[in-house]
Amino acid sequence: MRTVITTENAPTPAAPLSQGIRKGSILQVSGQLPFDPATGAVVGTTVAEQTTQTLRNVTAVLKAAGAGPKDVVMLRVYLTDPAHLPELNEAYAAAIGELFPARTTVYMQLPPGLLVEIDALAVLDD
Repeated sequence: MRTVITTENAPTPAAPLSQGIRKGSILQVSGQLPFDPATGAVVGTTVAEQTTQTLRNVTAVLKAAGAGPKDVVMLRVYLTDPAHLPELNEAYAAAIGELFPARTTVYMQLPPGLLVEIDALAVLDD
């Protein structure tokens, strides 16, 4: 069975996609951006600020599915500039803690004002 995950604690997607999908023990959280879920405004102008908000949004979707950061096995990070990697790593480490999941970082173009997007793959205990 496939379950769509939605929460008001993460931004409502502007595109035709779900915040998350769970099938069996697998949970895929769609790419989250640094939007405040209450206002829709971009949070922060630095990579650190935007990373922190983006990870809050990822965590909100995880929580809505009955999961948490400890269930994440893979994060994909999309950055607009390779020069932002050290700042991202610092904010990422502070937000994630010691048990780092696997991670891939890709450089791409995002809409103006957006510096980072993050999606997550989690495995839940049934």
